[in-house]
Amino acid sequence: MQPIKGFSKLSKEGKIEWIATQFFKDPEAAYETLSGYWHANADVQKQHDEFIENTLTNFYMPYGVSPNFLINGRLYAVPMVIEESSVVAAASKSAAFWLTRGGFKTTVLSTKKIGQVHFIWHGDGDKLRAFMPELEAKLIAGTADLSANMRKRGGGITGITLRDKTLDEPGYYQLHATFETMDAMGANFINSHLEEFARILRHELAADARFTPAEQEVTIVMCILSNYTPECLVRCEVSCPIDQLADGDDYTNEEFIEKFTRAIRIATIEPYRATTHNKGIMNGIDSVVLATGNDFRAVEACAHTYAARDGQYRSLTRVDVSNGIFRFWLDIPLALGTVGGLTGLHPMVKFSHELLGHPNAEELMQITAAVGLAQNFAAVKSLVTTGIQKGHMKMHLLNILNQLEATDAEKERAKLYFSDKVISYQSVGEYLNKQRGITDTITTPKPGATQA
Repeated sequence: MQPIKGFSKLSKEGKIEWIATQFFKDPEAAYETLSGYWHANADVQKQHDEFIENTLTNFYMPYGVSPNFLINGRLYAVPMVIEESSVVAAASKSAAFWLTRGGFKTTVLSTKKIGQVHFIWHGDGDKLRAFMPELEAKLIAGTADLSANMRKRGGGITGITLRDKTLDEPGYYQLHATFETMDAMGANFINSHLEEFARILRHELAADARFTPAEQEVTIVMCILSNYTPECLVRCEVSCPIDQLADGDDYTNEEFIEKFTRAIRIATIEPYRATTHNKGIMNGIDSVVLATGNDFRAVEACAHTYAARDGQYRSLTRVDVSNGIFRFWLDIPLALGTVGGLTGLHPMVKFSHELLGHPNAEELMQITAAVGLAQNFAAVKSLVTTGIQKGHMKMHLLNILNQLEATDAEKERAKLYFSDKVISYQSVGEYLNKQRGITDTITTPKPGATQA
């Protein structure tokens, strides 16, 4: 096979033909697989094709709903897009648990977002710092047209500071700017301002006689928003009297509190555990972020950086038990938008926003945080009581049965059979073989199948 030039210029059919003939033994079957995931509505499919370059087809993810989320006194059914089998079930169970205990209480602590102009400048740092108040005024005035519409909605530039990083890298400075972007995630808004900041910085230094000719030279390294937004922060918490925690389970309230609080302490001091602990939180958060057309990669990166803000990676959740009250909470930065991007284009994203009652950005932050906290409560509760595999493998059983092409009747019998047994791909395969009267072969997974 030779490299191909101009692939992006081929039609979709042309791209598929090249892929199918170059990489697949059965090109017709490859084509059928790809075309089988096209949307029946040609206009919708065209819209999907134009989201990214080199689109061949759609990659479907399950779109589920977790009902009974009581958040600040309002009931929600929350959309979740995720492939992991037990996540929606766990979030729903946790939502139902807290529904009768006051629900989730959320507060947006701040909504600032950050962008930086990174530049190299070799000169007298004191002169540059003294020049900064004058420069800041010119940066704000020089971008007034760019920020006009945002300012009308209550947003815009909230501050610009000079950061001296020359001890870390020779000549390295930053213009560190904070923005309020209201209901927009704001990436384009912020980046457009930063590029104009760089132009103004270059012009003002070159035109100011207070600086030497060498100091009038500046090298712009890059102008880019930061996905670390520790000042775009939401808090979500649940609480109840400790005598309401056991809920008829096979443990006392005191036993549960001891086990649960110990688990959170371990996730706070042990990075290996904290990573998996926080991954569980992000199971819930990412699924809502995806369903609402936001950038889950940015949210993930920010959350994990925030978890290590004191120099060690720690749990994002905290717990306190005092005066007879159990309190569990999450502080997490979430830079989300409800306008722009996919929110006005993707049909299912539109559906999600309508399902949630067309929330603004702050409301979406709170809903998303609640699902993350619910997911974490369910996961830790399972870990310290029944064990995480009981619920997870029950859901995973269906995936295995589907991989082995079990009939509906076989699935129902298998669910009963494995209700009190250890589930693995091998054990399910052997069970199906026995049910089917196959004794001389062992059921093996198809290529790419996931084994437990």
